[in-house]
Amino acid sequence: MAAKTSAEVVIDGKVYTLSGYEGEEYLQKVAAYINNKISEFDGIEDYRHIPLNMKNTLIQLNIADDYFKAKAQVEKLERDLENKEKELYDLKHDLISNQVKTESAETSVKELEAKNKELLLNKARLEAALEDKLLDGKKDNHAKDSSKNNQK
Repeated sequence: MAAKTSAEVVIDGKVYTLSGYEGEEYLQKVAAYINNKISEFDGIEDYRHIPLNMKNTLIQLNIADDYFKAKAQVEKLERDLENKEKELYDLKHDLISNQVKTESAETSVKELEAKNKELLLNKARLEAALEDKLLDGKKDNHAKDSSKNNQK
């Protein structure tokens, strides 16, 4: 735990010694905040005529109001952060899922390309074999025609 710190601060023209586990800079910041609140109220004409205990109560209520508004804002930001973290998690999950689908599709494309290449080779072989058969058939027919013509 941090060491206890003491600091002399001026609040509403009076010197106070504040102590706590925060640094002196923080304690001065707290005193400045209170002085700003007092200055805000001192600027209101009707406030000057109110008894001191009522003035203090109004300042305390105003500081409590600031606190609860800040606390509500923090809670809202925490909820927003939680929602953003969930959204980020969901997006990462979608990304991974899409990467897996992409890899699977790429594998399928490669397999289909290999199969297509194999089929094209088989087609070329069959076409060549067919052409050879046709040429052999033409030669045979040509030879038959020649022998028929020779016999005539």
